[in-house]
Amino acid sequence: MVTATESTDKTALFAAMNAGSSSATKKSAAEETQDRFLKLLVTQMKNQDPLNPMDNAQVTSQMAQLSTVTGIDKLNITLKALSDSMTGNQSVQAASMIGHGVMVPGEGIDLIQGSGFGGVDLAQSVDKLDITINDKSGALIRNIQLGSQPAGVLNWQWDGRDNSGVDMADGNYTFTINAAQGSEKVDATKLQFGMVNSVTMDKQGVALSVGQLDGITLEQIRQIL
Repeated sequence: MVTATESTDKTALFAAMNAGSSSATKKSAAEETQDRFLKLLVTQMKNQDPLNPMDNAQVTSQMAQLSTVTGIDKLNITLKALSDSMTGNQSVQAASMIGHGVMVPGEGIDLIQGSGFGGVDLAQSVDKLDITINDKSGALIRNIQLGSQPAGVLNWQWDGRDNSGVDMADGNYTFTINAAQGSEKVDATKLQFGMVNSVTMDKQGVALSVGQLDGITLEQIRQIL
């Protein structure tokens, strides 16, 4: 009798574990796991040994594990919906900046009709801030001394002339910065000015085309002008 009971139990358990596998209704992995678990649990309870019943603590533990798995699945769905919503909001925000000038990390400066613009993001106030402008070959064009400046984003303008006062041709130049407080060098980020030309969406999120720079994220924008 014992052998017959064990065979019946195994058959019922096997059937419960594979129940619903041919169902036409498509369910999520968490839903399928929940259905299998409940059917398996019910089958176990129906076919348990009356002289050695299942431990209530064990059943409670299994139910708690199922609840945790279900909760994690629902949390993932909620986070996915939140992420999609944030991406949509970022797209709208980025699109509104098309045609506006922004400051982003970079060392380029475009001289257009005798004017060029750049920026610096200072980690702290300084008593010395020097800008050095170079041409494409790296040759020195102009030194600009801005003196003491407070912490934060600072915009500066180049009149398009070299150190001798000669007007330079429009085009692309680069610049370096030297920031110091007393004898200590201060961390500073070079900022490049550019117009937002377009906005694209990819797997990484929203990316902007700024001047001659591509792949600029919203987090990189330090200032909107």
